[in-house]
Amino acid sequence: MNDRQVSAIAALLAEGRDGALQRERTAYAAIAGEFGDRMVLYAAGALGRRTLKGLRKVGIEPLAFCDNAKAIQGTMRDGLEVLSPEEAARRYGDNAVFVITVWRSTPDDRFQDRIRRLQALGCKVVTSFGPLFWRFPELFLPFFPADLPHRVHEQAEAVLAAGDIWADERSRVEYLAQLRWRLTMDFDMSDPAPEPIYFPEDIYRLTPDETFVDCGAYDGDTLKDFLARTGGAYAKIFAYEPDPANFAALCAYAATTPRPERIHAEACCVGARNGLVAFSALGNDNSVTGVGEGTMPCIALDEALRDEAPTLIKMDIEGYELEALEGLRTTIARHRPKLAISAYHIQDHLWKIPLLIRSLYPGYRLYLRAHLRDFYDLVCYAVP
Repeated sequence: MNDRQVSAIAALLAEGRDGALQRERTAYAAIAGEFGDRMVLYAAGALGRRTLKGLRKVGIEPLAFCDNAKAIQGTMRDGLEVLSPEEAARRYGDNAVFVITVWRSTPDDRFQDRIRRLQALGCKVVTSFGPLFWRFPELFLPFFPADLPHRVHEQAEAVLAAGDIWADERSRVEYLAQLRWRLTMDFDMSDPAPEPIYFPEDIYRLTPDETFVDCGAYDGDTLKDFLARTGGAYAKIFAYEPDPANFAALCAYAATTPRPERIHAEACCVGARNGLVAFSALGNDNSVTGVGEGTMPCIALDEALRDEAPTLIKMDIEGYELEALEGLRTTIARHRPKLAISAYHIQDHLWKIPLLIRSLYPGYRLYLRAHLRDFYDLVCYAVP
């Protein structure tokens, strides 16, 4: 590992586990000061409503939502008034904490822009949801890669080990930015990668004879992009999607392609071994394997692909990527396919996924790219 990368990671970990624990417990109170539990939730979408529901469980009732969407201003969401940012600032800017409860920012609406706009309206105290979630981890965490910072410190050896296995400087810079976010939830992050997700031409190029394996095929969106980029030239496609509604959409799209007979779609999860697993079907791109009251068949790719020679495997399976990679050991050893593995669903996937891939085949060159702002669509690429 180069000295500069070691120093950068060491600086991020300098507070140690005990320091991180102390920060988690006190961060919100230090920010809120005299305002305490007087808060306004900025954005009344899914994250804002989830935050409201959790706060009510501990007896905290926010003063209001504020939201830029004019259609809901002046209405009630889950029994809480929705105000315009201007009106919320007029009423509460000098006497309450404004907690930003929305992420997935855009080029025109970055997280730091939201903070500055609220401050410009006269809001004295503005923070992300991070310190609030740290205060009540039993209510809010883990949530995607948002989790308690001290858990990063508990895996410091692995964090350091993954810090410099990357094949290029862009990946090393991205790793540090993602690590910093997991420790601080500071959304002041760099712009996303301009290359297309799963098929970045600066990392690898598609060939006309790919055998493509799409794990978490959703409604065929990645399949469609793959076919567009190959001009419809490929050897075979294997698409796995466990959500029934998504699978129906996937099959409907596959039937419209020029060579549907070369596409094998299966309604199942992908994991470490064959069997049944818990599954929560939501009918969207957030259906989750490993949790929920329902069950779905699960296959190990080593078994499903035992007679195939895959050249490219993509996984976006909502946090089940490590299990699926465990079920791919033999295939990787035999065929060394290119890999595009989502690494943003769970806090420690940032380092666990590349380390596991490297252990399965040390000859892989590893890259890290974030294809959306904040932490979304972070993908670990492996090229033999």
